[in-house]
Order: sequence, then C-alpha cells, then structure tokens
Amino acid sequence: MRKTIALAVAAVALAGCGALPGQQAGGGGEEKQPQTVAETTATTEPPAPAEQPPSQETRAIASRQADVSGGGQHGKARVDILGLKRQGRTLSLNWAITALDGKVNVHNGLGTAPLDFTVSAVSLIDPVNAKRYRVARNGTGQDAKCVCSGTQGQFLEKGQTSTLYAVFAAPPADVTKINIEMSMIGVLTDVPIS
Repeated sequence: MRKTIALAVAAVALAGCGALPGQQAGGGGEEKQPQTVAETTATTEPPAPAEQPPSQETRAIASRQADVSGGGQHGKARVDILGLKRQGRTLSLNWAITALDGKVNVHNGLGTAPLDFTVSAVSLIDPVNAKRYRVARNGTGQDAKCVCSGTQGQFLEKGQTSTLYAVFAAPPADVTKINIEMSMIGVLTDVPIS
C-alpha cells in the first residue's frame, strides 16, 4: 500500500511540473516552444482517409463476337471496344480481343498485307458523311508506319486477351457515333465517341 501511495504522490508532483505527457509546465523549468501550423494540423486533425486507386476494370462500350479462322486455325473471338476518344484532330481507338473457343490468330486480317503484323487494316466508317477513315501513318512515304499496335503474330488460346489500339483522323465534331470495321470480326455499328 505504501508503494501505491508513493507512486500516486510522485505522479501528482510530476504533473505539477509539466513532466507528464499532455500537461502544461506549471512555471520554472524548460520553456515549451509553440507548435508550427503543420504540427498543429498533424496533431489535432484525424488522418485523412487513404485515396483509393483508380479501377483497373474498363467497361466495354461496344462488343461483337465472330467465328474466326486463318493460318490453319479455327476459333471464336469477342472484340470489346474499350474506348473511342476524340483528342483534338485525332481519334484514339482502344479494344481487346478475347479468344472464346479454339485458337485465335490475332493478326489474321488486321494488317494490310500478309506479313503486316499490325492493326493497320482496321478502319472507321462515318455514316453521316459516308467517309472511311484509315489508321494514321507517321509519314507519307512507303516506309511510313501506322500509328497503331502490332500483333507480332499472336495466337490466343481460349480465355486469353490481347489489348490493341489505333489512331485515326477525327471526323467532324457533329459526328458522335461511328462504325468500326475489323475484317476478321466484322462491323461494330454506332460506337459512341467520347
């Protein structure tokens, strides 16, 4: 019991001198420096909730399934248009191809030549002005390359997905929907432009 009383007296004495955390010094002793604004904020406000990372899942704005064959392979694929975004005088198209059955030869029909492992044959069709837009090129000569992704001879097994892109000249501002032609898949109609 004496130990308990002695500890209580010591605690009261220390509190009077400001030696216990959260207590003001009662005169004499060390002078406490005022807190800065940053310290005040950090010690008096609860921590802000952590920011949530953006969702990695992207919803398709248009989809189409098709039976595909080529290079001795037969399969079924689905194309999901992930974005068709106007950026100044250009339009960026992003999509994914998923193999639903069999083996899907991704480069089959998406390039403009037999050994063209790009998506340069994809085109946009403006139904309002009856105009076709081809994939943009990085020059005007025969060596000009498409501003698009390459497929590098990809073969997708069932359940595998490949994400691709292509850039086009933008149609007039009053065109808000466009058709997308992919020779191995067909035509996706009335795809909204954002």
